[in-house]
Amino acid sequence: MSYAIGLVGKPSVGKSTFFNAATMNDVPEGAYPFTTIDPSVGEAYVRVACAAPEFDETCTPSVGYCDDGTRFVPVQLVDVAGLIPGAHEGNGLGNQFLSDLNEADVLVHVVDFSGKTDSEGEPTEGHDPRDDIDFLEDELDMWYLGILEKGIERFESKYHGADASIEADLAEQMSAFRTNEDEIKQIILAEGLDLDPSTWDEADRESLAREIRKRTKPMVIAANKIDDPAAAENFADIAADPTYDHLPMVPTSAHAEKALKAADEADRVDYTPGDDDFELVGDVSEEQEAGLEQIRSLLDDHGGTGVQSSLEAALFDALDLIAVFPGSDDGSTSEKGSFRDCFLLPEGSTAADFANHIHTDLGDGLLHGIDCRSSRQIGGGHVLDDRDVIELVTTT
Repeated sequence: MSYAIGLVGKPSVGKSTFFNAATMNDVPEGAYPFTTIDPSVGEAYVRVACAAPEFDETCTPSVGYCDDGTRFVPVQLVDVAGLIPGAHEGNGLGNQFLSDLNEADVLVHVVDFSGKTDSEGEPTEGHDPRDDIDFLEDELDMWYLGILEKGIERFESKYHGADASIEADLAEQMSAFRTNEDEIKQIILAEGLDLDPSTWDEADRESLAREIRKRTKPMVIAANKIDDPAAAENFADIAADPTYDHLPMVPTSAHAEKALKAADEADRVDYTPGDDDFELVGDVSEEQEAGLEQIRSLLDDHGGTGVQSSLEAALFDALDLIAVFPGSDDGSTSEKGSFRDCFLLPEGSTAADFANHIHTDLGDGLLHGIDCRSSRQIGGGHVLDDRDVIELVTTT
């Protein structure tokens, strides 16, 4: 699992329920602040159309699983400790929260769209979900700004020879965010700033910190408790607000997803995660059937529970990942099985990137690749498409 999704949000919005629904783990749930103290880590999955049927093969995944032509590729899901305003100043579990976030490539922010929890995670009525979306972005921006300021101080305290560059010092100071000198320079110039921090005012620094945060910690909003009428109203309003155009937003009911998966495990329903319907296959009480039909109505209205879609929006929309399968141009199958692996790579990755992702030895010895659908030879610099099946020909 090469990518980690951080599950974030204020206390009592349903983060732990979302985590349990996505992973079917058993972490504590409760309507009180800081149910989660230490981060819980589990295995969740994202869906990819399996390539094996196109080659008249039956896949044998080494990790994850395949269900009727849909590959469920594992990713790491981290339920991070509860957050309250002032985290960047150490309030609540702020320092632990921010430290744990360094392990995440992308964030899913679980927000109570019903408006029934206040900024501290306590029960209320009429709370505006915008406040929760804004406060998390503000907390992260202030966190980034503090680290940015240290990088600027570091630059200004040094003797500036011919090789001195603000982007190098900022990249080193912010290395925990998996950025680099080229990206930092690109962001500075895109913000219309000079490569001289002495010309930046406070607003410039805040804007720069915000843009670096958006690039290095992209975020998806899981609009949770969407089965509540107030949540549906809030979602329609906020999703149409251009202020939030930069945030993918998914109507979500973590409770419904968990209920469906539990019913599927008990052989009461046939449900595939992410589907927009399910089939009753076992005996259920009248009360259980009524509850399941309410969930069916929710699926009809929103195209699913949103849990699976939130994870996939995080990886495929926010991070722009593609899926690539190692294959064999002659159709041969290894002793261990066929189409065993499916790797997730950044959009724009090349055949050489793919080889290095699997193992640096493969990258070092790469001669060329073969597109297994067309049997065409491709060079190491060939840019891959989503769901490509590639054989790597190497000296190793």
